[in-house]
Amino acid sequence: MVSQLLGAVLRAAIVMLILATPSLLLPGTSPEGAQVVMLVALMMGLFVAFEYAAAYPALVEFRDAPPFNRVRALTLLLMLFCLSVVARADAGSTLTLVFNAVGLLVGRALDFPFSPVRLLLDHVPQAAPHVWVLQLQIMAGLAVFITLFSLCVFAMLIRLHHWPHRDSAFNVWINLPTFDPTTGGDVVRRLVRDGRVNIILGFALPFLIPVVGVVAVNHMGVTVLNSPHAMVWGIGLWMFLPLSMFMRGLAMARIADMIAQRRARLVADLQADGPVPLAASGRVAR
Repeated sequence: MVSQLLGAVLRAAIVMLILATPSLLLPGTSPEGAQVVMLVALMMGLFVAFEYAAAYPALVEFRDAPPFNRVRALTLLLMLFCLSVVARADAGSTLTLVFNAVGLLVGRALDFPFSPVRLLLDHVPQAAPHVWVLQLQIMAGLAVFITLFSLCVFAMLIRLHHWPHRDSAFNVWINLPTFDPTTGGDVVRRLVRDGRVNIILGFALPFLIPVVGVVAVNHMGVTVLNSPHAMVWGIGLWMFLPLSMFMRGLAMARIADMIAQRRARLVADLQADGPVPLAASGRVAR
């Protein structure tokens, strides 16, 4: 109980640090903006602490299946840190030069027709200075690079380390608190279907988020390009939300495969013990 509580407090502190990273690194943060950031970080930290300290979570998925949430948290932290360093435009920093080089290389490589990077750059106003457009391209390329790297890491964890195998059995209810395995038909089919939906959303969000963001910004009359905080958070969420959808889709497909393999082993064991009635085998397979 004490270890679980300490782990919940540590995770809450990490979440608060992640949300406060742009405000800590970027200059020009107003006192009102800092207060809003700290309030949001405190609320999210309390939410994470309550979720991980409780015996049964309410919304946080894959709580007992590390490193799913750790990969997402570290990805968001790395993304916000790198984008904040680029947005600071500190020309004398070696780290800034490295991030700019990587982001520019990836951004130009992905700047082809119908790509998410081209779609993002096409929504930049024509009157915007070239320096702003170049910085936006660098940040977009850097965010895409970090996202693809994290997705490859999680895919290798599934493939090579057979995630989420642990010493204890995988509990679907605790790790998927919003998913009810007892309703809606066969659980394997539902998991596969939900996994495919999440992967499709992961493909679609990089194209939808810029359009929705531009409409919202124009409606509110806010200028984003001259606000480093808005650029960092906008580009960070532009890639982090699709990454979350992709990871959730891969995870649900993996769980469906585990349940199907478990069913196959149970049917094989029953058949090895003797002839299995048709009705009994049907109950096992469902």
